[in-house]
Amino acid sequence: MIHHEPLRPPSHDYPADEWNIIEKGYHPEFLAQLETVMAVGNGYLGMRGCPEEGGPNAENATLINGFYETWPIVYGEDAYGFAKTGQTICNVTNSKIIKLFVDDEPFWLPHATLKHYERRLNMKSGTLDRELIWETPAGKHVSITSRRLISFVHRHVAAISYRVTLLNAEASIVISSEMATNELNVRTNQFDPRQARVFSGRVLHGRANYSRDRRIVLCHATERSRLTLTCATDHKLETACPHAYKAVHNEDFGQVAFTVEAKPDCPIHLTKYIVYHTSHTASPEELCGRAEWALDRTTAQGFERLLAAQENYLDDFWHHSDVQVKDIREDRAKRTTIEIQQAIRFNLFHILQASACADDEGVPAKGLTGQSYEGHYFWDAEIYLLPFLIYTSPRIARNLLTFRYKMLPQARARAKELDQRGAMFPWRTINGEEASAYYAAGTAQYHINADIMYALRKYVEATGDEQFLWDYGAEMLVETARLWLDLGFYSDAKGGKFCINAVTGPDEYNTVVNNNAYTNLMARENLRFAARTVDDLRAGEPEAYSVLVHKTALEHSEVAAWARAAEHMYVPYDERLKIIPQDDSFLDKEPWDFRSTPRDHYPLLRFYHPLNIYRKQVIKQTDVILAMFLLGDAFSTETKKRNFDFYDPLTTGDSSLSTCVEAIIAAQAGDMEKAVRYGMAALLMDLADVGGNVKDGCHIASMGGIWMLLTYGFGGMRDDGGKLSFRPRRAPQVNAILRFPVMYRGQMLEVEIRQEKVEYTLREGKSLVIRHETEEIQLTREHPLAVRPVSKW
Repeated sequence: MIHHEPLRPPSHDYPADEWNIIEKGYHPEFLAQLETVMAVGNGYLGMRGCPEEGGPNAENATLINGFYETWPIVYGEDAYGFAKTGQTICNVTNSKIIKLFVDDEPFWLPHATLKHYERRLNMKSGTLDRELIWETPAGKHVSITSRRLISFVHRHVAAISYRVTLLNAEASIVISSEMATNELNVRTNQFDPRQARVFSGRVLHGRANYSRDRRIVLCHATERSRLTLTCATDHKLETACPHAYKAVHNEDFGQVAFTVEAKPDCPIHLTKYIVYHTSHTASPEELCGRAEWALDRTTAQGFERLLAAQENYLDDFWHHSDVQVKDIREDRAKRTTIEIQQAIRFNLFHILQASACADDEGVPAKGLTGQSYEGHYFWDAEIYLLPFLIYTSPRIARNLLTFRYKMLPQARARAKELDQRGAMFPWRTINGEEASAYYAAGTAQYHINADIMYALRKYVEATGDEQFLWDYGAEMLVETARLWLDLGFYSDAKGGKFCINAVTGPDEYNTVVNNNAYTNLMARENLRFAARTVDDLRAGEPEAYSVLVHKTALEHSEVAAWARAAEHMYVPYDERLKIIPQDDSFLDKEPWDFRSTPRDHYPLLRFYHPLNIYRKQVIKQTDVILAMFLLGDAFSTETKKRNFDFYDPLTTGDSSLSTCVEAIIAAQAGDMEKAVRYGMAALLMDLADVGGNVKDGCHIASMGGIWMLLTYGFGGMRDDGGKLSFRPRRAPQVNAILRFPVMYRGQMLEVEIRQEKVEYTLREGKSLVIRHETEEIQLTREHPLAVRPVSKW
């Protein structure tokens, strides 16, 4: 159980450094975990942190967002409406291979005698850097430094700077730069439904391959999804030593081998430029041409200009996103605070790597750090990632919502397949079609419709981008509201209330239940927002309203029906316990026997039949508690505390989505001991491998939850109704300064919370109105600072 153990930052694994994750020695026992932690990406392209030599590795993945293969889902017993086609992200051409031979001896990490080794994920430059000194069997010392970069500025571009220097002798050196397609993945046979499918045959089929000078181009396509991929590399070698090269290639392989007569203290510097292009529609010839154009531009710029652009991008990112924690004591606690700052930035940096250049795609559950969950998009993105992006990088948030809008045709088709009106967005997908074979924990999660609309409302309120609402959001609102009205009914047994039966909430350990509280509460918000938006459109934007009516065949009588359903929505409540039951049957179940459950039997889904879990009072991930966070203004502090105290002991932490939300509600309810303890578990989810599965990829949604914990939880931020307010509280046992920026309607506010006071500073913009507690504060360019006292818990 994740959050029942007190945690500290893993200083024994990663030295304290605010801007770098540092590996001080080669640790083969942590190979898989470090591949995840040291992964680099930009939201379109991702590479796990495997060594340049091509191995050793646990999962040597290079992934492109939205590039997948499909496969038929085979059921032992099929039924109407089951998902028919699976989708799995592909491990594409591996272009990061650079092998080194000194006097024909290969450099191979497991066997190498290392005089020095350091590798670091540099979060200021956006690079993976490595420095080492290798002593060959002949006693020659070889300095090897490399810097791997995937550009945030140029979506399709990556590059590796690789430098070799002989320190004490001459030697014949070969540097072999390679590309390889259809490499096999090695995975355990242990049952784990979170793992990705392993294809038995070829996934990528050759379409073109050729070389020109030191440039190699390989083009492949998938068989079933009909996606085309081109990977192209080019090279520049700089050295005063005599050298030559040779290029070879075939359908699945490319190699440029440089032979060098190396002299002592004479550097050999290879720069490898890499480009990936993918398409649903372009021919192989066109795609190869695109890749070459990008290579021409990139090689002309050179590595230093790529790096400078990367650093400028990150300077801007951190300016608008950095959450800083500084201890007010300068003695024993300082190191721990640096480690906490390191962990915060690690989480935010990986969110950027998962989303920056996603553009026309979503954000996979693992980002591009691993193939688990098949590279699928879930509702996690809207609920856990979008808040961070909305308040720091609203352009990226808009792109992700636009991506959901582009899914609307498939969502309409899915609703029709389920015999319902409107649109039903998929629980897990890449191409917009439902890909979950287990409907009880998948398709039944109708709440995803409301989750997407919740994120839409938060985006519009925080940015003021009403044009997006008129052009795209309103259409999604109409179709999701239609589904809720069609799905629910007015129940005589519930006093005429609007009820929604046979659904699954966020908690996948309680499936196909009636009146899941989270679903009903979020559906109510969805219906209200839809009715209000259409009414506003009709009154204030008649042309846009006409377009909406044309697109959706909307009848205005529907709007009143939505408002009525929202007003009469049934929300379960137990008078005896004075809590909101998770669903109609939850309180009637026998509590799970946690005391007799072995510690190594978590997550429960791997050790117990679903029926055993479903009939018990046990929770995989927060459900009612999540609703109380998202809809915070609807619940008093006392209500949050009662529900937290009831549900917390029943929550296993089997999902990484729980801990951050529980920490937020604990903070809002005044339980700072649990807020800090659970918060540390969430903060270190990946760096300390809290769940034991970081080898499979980062927990991107949990990383978004860290930002929410720091701002909404410890920072006391609220944005109910789109109005920005703060209720910071001073916790006696926390002696730190918390500082974070918030972008709101094109303006940047900086909040700094100290023990006795909070400072609000308008860093960018003309005028901003916020609230501190119940007081309204106006910040202007002329008077940008306001200082207010902080209350105790």
